[in-house]
Amino acid sequence: MILLTGVTGTVGRLVAERLCATLPAPPAAVPAAPRAGEPVRLLARDPRRIAAFAGPRTEIVGGDFTEPDSLAAAMKGVGAALLVTADPLAPAHDEHLVAAARSAGVRHVVKLSAQAVAEPDAMDLITRWQRRSEDLIRASGLEWIFLRPRSFMSNTLGWARSVREEGVVRGFGGAAPNATVDPRDIADIAVLCLTGAVPSGRAHALTGPAAISPVQQVAVLSEVMARPLRFAELTRDQAYERLLARYPAAVAGALMESAERQRAGGKTGVEPTVEALLGRPAGSYRSWATDHRRAFRPA
Repeated sequence: MILLTGVTGTVGRLVAERLCATLPAPPAAVPAAPRAGEPVRLLARDPRRIAAFAGPRTEIVGGDFTEPDSLAAAMKGVGAALLVTADPLAPAHDEHLVAAARSAGVRHVVKLSAQAVAEPDAMDLITRWQRRSEDLIRASGLEWIFLRPRSFMSNTLGWARSVREEGVVRGFGGAAPNATVDPRDIADIAVLCLTGAVPSGRAHALTGPAAISPVQQVAVLSEVMARPLRFAELTRDQAYERLLARYPAAVAGALMESAERQRAGGKTGVEPTVEALLGRPAGSYRSWATDHRRAFRPA
């Protein structure tokens, strides 16, 4: 039994799509993994949100990271688990998941982390939280794999409304490159890790094939959509105010620190890991934008 958490999020949903029996197998370029016949259990606070994944090998259960008893029930009979948590202000979520996995005899966990964990100059709240989570898993006695992606290409979906309505993207650090990664590549690698095709005890830095700046991403979107688009640079104060409108102050501050690290050139490094694990090149932003251009089209 494979347990997936975070199924309502970007990577967890993509992993569920790949593992659920009712959906097609991944492309032939993805190395074969022993996934056929393995049952999958999907955990969500509201199971109705993932009902579409129901199938002959798929079990959907309710559970909450704040309720250890629900996690203990979800972990019963599980051999491998994908751990995805999203709230840096709630470290107990990771503690509850790891404790439940240990108690249930789970052999192996795959943790979605972040590449900044390995970078000494990254000391923001979110990175410190991910470091603590990794340390917790290392000390647990569980077999583990850490997936450390750079920023997701899909983060640019946050531009969709302003692109549709105005043809404008507003942001901070428009000229600063980031080696963003296609979440579909992360999901393909997670499947291999969960099904035993990748050795445990390793952390994998995951990037796209090249560092690309927001201004360059907007240019790619413009070409893909055959529509003029422009990037409007925000000041630091303007960017921070926008973050405060969406997140608690501590999280907004951490995201601002991360953005400033990017503007200083701290996120440009490209890693060969995706190609090494999947046997094909990492997906480009142009490829991702082409496949998701519908989200950016005017109504």
